[in-house]
Amino acid sequence: MTVRQALPPTSAQEPSKDQTVLRDTDEEARHLARMLVRGARHMALAVLDPTSGFPSASRVLTGTDLDGVPVILVSALSGHTKGLADDPRCSLLAGETGKGDPLAHPRITVQCIAEKVERDSPVHLRIRQRFLDRHPKAKLYIDFPDFYFFRLVPQSASLNGGFGRAYALDGSDLVIANPGSGEEWSNFSRDIRQLTDEANSLAARLGAKNAGQWRFVGADSAGLDLIAGDTLLRHEFRTLQSSPEHASQYIFNMSKTV
Repeated sequence: MTVRQALPPTSAQEPSKDQTVLRDTDEEARHLARMLVRGARHMALAVLDPTSGFPSASRVLTGTDLDGVPVILVSALSGHTKGLADDPRCSLLAGETGKGDPLAHPRITVQCIAEKVERDSPVHLRIRQRFLDRHPKAKLYIDFPDFYFFRLVPQSASLNGGFGRAYALDGSDLVIANPGSGEEWSNFSRDIRQLTDEANSLAARLGAKNAGQWRFVGADSAGLDLIAGDTLLRHEFRTLQSSPEHASQYIFNMSKTV
């Protein structure tokens, strides 16, 4: 009997770039990835169960910190909180389905490292307000002593923009490297809550429905968050805004071009 010895693959045997399922990650893919993550009010969270070791998935409300990092508010009694305390590695799945085949709609899986946010810290106070702006009903339990915020810092991501549109992203593609002053942007987010006319004008400019019901619920140097009822609309600037003043001028210009 002849035994054939496995040989290491040669360059001729290796799949060419054109044969892989991944496309080159371009700015369009990065933009879609950021919109999916920053425009989500909830995502699926997967952690490792500390007892069984099996992956465990659940749905969580999500927001974003000033640097675009996803944040979650969880109870110490929940299984996923115990999982994060035991092993900070986790994954988020974002992307809504629509008509037709669910797999034809964009979605993204983000591998993250969870960082618990200490209470009464400036970071906690900032995240608390940003989270409440997006999820006002969370006011009922957000200050319970057994509820905590976690920042889920992206490490890598797998984006599927629909059939034949798969991309691999680095964690840095989803993070704002220089987010600016937290105090200034927090004050700006507070100030624009009253600009309902501008919010509705901008929403109309972006082709959104629910006319007359939109309001601003957050801002950062990369974009604006608007909400109408339970619908969140994320709008990304073409380039990062260097200051809240520049973002304010952007809102004025956009709202006047309907």
